[in-house]
Amino acid sequence: MPTRTAFCSCGQLSIEVQGDPRGIGLCHCLACQRRTGSVFAALASFATPYRVSGTATEYVRTGDQGAKFRFRFCPFCGTNLFHTEEGYEQSSVAVAVGAIADPDFPPPQDSVYDCRRHSWVRLPPGTRTYEKDPTA
Repeated sequence: MPTRTAFCSCGQLSIEVQGDPRGIGLCHCLACQRRTGSVFAALASFATPYRVSGTATEYVRTGDQGAKFRFRFCPFCGTNLFHTEEGYEQSSVAVAVGAIADPDFPPPQDSVYDCRRHSWVRLPPGTRTYEKDPTA
């Protein structure tokens, strides 16, 4: 079973996950654009357990459908490293794909909030797209 470790920019905060990702997706919602400072968030979901090293600061945001997401980021360099959804903390964690820093990491399968995707962003072939949140 593969082990992957994602690090913040300064290396103070890390998360270690086991196994293959349950899913890989892109989110183009405005909240993710602001949160990441990029035009989309690239996230990979992993099953628990996971191991966190270092100190994290938390920010809770309520999504469009009312779910609460607890984002963890490094208090020193500001890297937004991972998050959990309240009520599902014991089963999964979402990790920022870029923080895994593996150019061979698999491509996304899903793209959500495509209605907010910048026109110049091209998705990998076969990526499923959803105008908004597919659970809505």
